[in-house]
Amino acid sequence: MSRLPRFCAAKSPAPAIKPTVAVVGASTDPTRWGHRAVLAYLRDGWEVYPIHPSAREIAGLRSRPSLLQVPERLVRVTLYLPPAIGLRVLPDIAAVWPDEFYVNPGAESEELLAAAAKLGLRPIQACSILALRSD
Repeated sequence: MSRLPRFCAAKSPAPAIKPTVAVVGASTDPTRWGHRAVLAYLRDGWEVYPIHPSAREIAGLRSRPSLLQVPERLVRVTLYLPPAIGLRVLPDIAAVWPDEFYVNPGAESEELLAAAAKLGLRPIQACSILALRSD
């Protein structure tokens, strides 16, 4: 029986890298879409960063008061805030420069979309939870 050369020996696969998402407007209330989004991304295998100004934990995850406190690069930022509040966080979204920026139904306004464009962001106007099914 011949032995395989050393370079053919089976190796453990490299660990899969989870995509990252920040849910801006994450909620402690399980009936709110900002909470449901956190759960949906978790179920889909994403590394989830809930963003909430005062909550310490959401869905068992440490919450951060600002996008600027997320410790790694974000693939996606998904916005679940009323447009007037969303306008105030746009500079932070531009600062972290995600690959994708979703503006969910109810978070959009002409003013918010125009301000996002001025910052160089390209908002995707769609439900980011539904986008999980097509990723």
